[in-house]
Amino acid sequence: MRTLWLSLLLSTTLAVATSQSLAGETRASQILDRFEHANQWRDHVMIAAHRAGSMQAGKTLYAENSLAAVEGSIAIGAEIVEVDVRRSKDGAFVIMHDSWLDRTTTCKGEVVKYTLAELKKCRLVIEGTGTVTDEPVSTLREMLAETKDRILINLDNKLEVTDLPGMIAIARDLGMADQVIVKENLWNRQLRRWHSPRPAAVSSSCRSLPTTPCMMLRLPVRSTKRLRRVPSS
Repeated sequence: MRTLWLSLLLSTTLAVATSQSLAGETRASQILDRFEHANQWRDHVMIAAHRAGSMQAGKTLYAENSLAAVEGSIAIGAEIVEVDVRRSKDGAFVIMHDSWLDRTTTCKGEVVKYTLAELKKCRLVIEGTGTVTDEPVSTLREMLAETKDRILINLDNKLEVTDLPGMIAIARDLGMADQVIVKENLWNRQLRRWHSPRPAAVSSSCRSLPTTPCMMLRLPVRSTKRLRRVPSS
């Protein structure tokens, strides 16, 4: 009888401990586990929301690269949200796909010609319907804060390789560097010569991200310890 009670007590203790452990896990940490152990999740397809997931079921429901779109993507179970990063005239990192504001906001002209204060006066527009939202252009910090502990975020760098450390510094400051996937486009002129030694800018940027995901390839690579090369195609 004593053995039975001890067994029941142990089982209960383990169940409580497991429950507490799971309760302490964030949604982002659960997604990250699936991402990092993909071979154990072969039957699981990870869903990534492009430009924050503005389009769902073939319909554009939100302004692209908006906080509202992120919320919608999380609500339907997306595991990665992709956004595009540019700079304002005064150097702030902002979330915007196009180099011009005309298509997705109420403003006209190039992003880089506007200060952050001026960009905050622009309102995001839902493409297709032309509906003007109440949401202004987001900064990178605001976008990261919105996703913290909730979903992985893929930063599509529309700038130069040398801008990556600044982006990651913001993620680190928010305590969420492990949630960030950094994408650098292969057609960037600094990354096209894969048969020659890595360009200094790429090498320097990756060295500055010792514990942070660094993707310089066609697909995500969440480790800077072994930045792999991709043969020219």
